[in-house]
Amino acid sequence: MSTTSSTKGISCEGIPIPIVKLNRSVLLAGVATAISFQQPLVITALFLIILSAVLFGRKGSLIFFIGSRLFAQQNLNSATEDPRLMRFNNSIAALLLGSAQIAFLSGAPLVGWIFSGIVAIAATVALAGFCFGCFLFYQFNLQRFKLFGKPMQANEQ
Repeated sequence: MSTTSSTKGISCEGIPIPIVKLNRSVLLAGVATAISFQQPLVITALFLIILSAVLFGRKGSLIFFIGSRLFAQQNLNSATEDPRLMRFNNSIAALLLGSAQIAFLSGAPLVGWIFSGIVAIAATVALAGFCFGCFLFYQFNLQRFKLFGKPMQANEQ
């Protein structure tokens, strides 16, 4: 799933892989730091960062902004990831981190740390080479095609 996609003449510029890895690394490092120091506020910060990326795409993504500056000297056009896939993965992370926030506020910190830990595990596995969110995205689109007979369009980001 690391290619620039194009559907029905609408070009969908991809997210450079170094920025995708930076996103995963920030999630992993943030959750690991929060768990190590037992600081739910770090999870809150991660939630807000990822939520803005989900709601506004790369224009609202602090990680994309920083990554595009950090990796400006590299050839970022070589391998890319579909922005729909990145938004889907970030949506899952935002859902889990948001659930962690609700758990922390409800007085169930163990549940909050479990939700946060799931994000860290998924980021670790993705950095190691298997993207579980990508697998879910593929299955979602496969089932959508089977049910409705149409693939997801590039403008449905």
